Amino acid sequence: MNGDGLPEVQAVLMDLDGTLYEGDTPVEGAVEAVRLVRIANLPLRFVTNTTDRSRRALSERLWAMGIPAAPEEIHTAPVAAARWLRQRGIRRVALHLPEDAWEDFPAFELDAPEPEAVLVGHLGAAWSYNRMNRAFRQVLAGARLVAVQRDRFAMGTQGPVLDAGPFVAALEYAAGVEAELVGKPAAAFFRAVLSDLGLEGPEAVMVGDSVEGDVQGAKNAGLRGVLVRTGGFRPGDLDDPLDPAPDAVLESLAELPEWLGISE
Repeated sequence: MNGDGLPEVQAVLMDLDGTLYEGDTPVEGAVEAVRLVRIANLPLRFVTNTTDRSRRALSERLWAMGIPAAPEEIHTAPVAAARWLRQRGIRRVALHLPEDAWEDFPAFELDAPEPEAVLVGHLGAAWSYNRMNRAFRQVLAGARLVAVQRDRFAMGTQGPVLDAGPFVAALEYAAGVEAELVGKPAAAFFRAVLSDLGLEGPEAVMVGDSVEGDVQGAKNAGLRGVLVRTGGFRPGDLDDPLDPAPDAVLESLAELPEWLGISE
């Protein structure tokens, strides 16, 4: 136990975009922070709402940045969506996701003409009126609307860009339904990672740049949460009292080893 009566941290969950890297560049000190966590023999999981790459592709991207990461250590919103579908026996799906992420749905009938579920993720400029209207009609016909994630915005190369959330909200409003959320901050998403680690909750800490998606989502699922002031973080995020509040606010991931008490 530590001084707060909590068990010592036994595993670390890290967000990717905005926390570990920004664009194609690791956050300063992030590669070293991951190395120190590995040296401390703390199990590490990379958790992300990214819907434009498979976890195999994300693994390759991390390796290219000097961050060793096996695909099995990466928990993505599309992988969570595939698990959600399997648990409900759903096979016919309409994927409104970039095709690079489709490989994480190997056991499903994709782009089915009469889908049982409509999955919505971040498509960016690939959205069109016709595509939105097709998704709308599929939901009206009885397909379940599934928000692979519903983040409000993402950081593009030239600033903030609309993420999946506004498109999910439009479909909910038009069809008069409520989407099922499977990515962060859904508690089931974090609990699946805990199950993979064989932990209950307080022994694990989630580190990310989103108050709602990373910190509060994790804390509502029983984990500890650490906020970093990089990526999508805005100073106004801390203007109002947060409930639940972060266990710590760090300038960047580079400060995580010190917060964990790790040294070589």
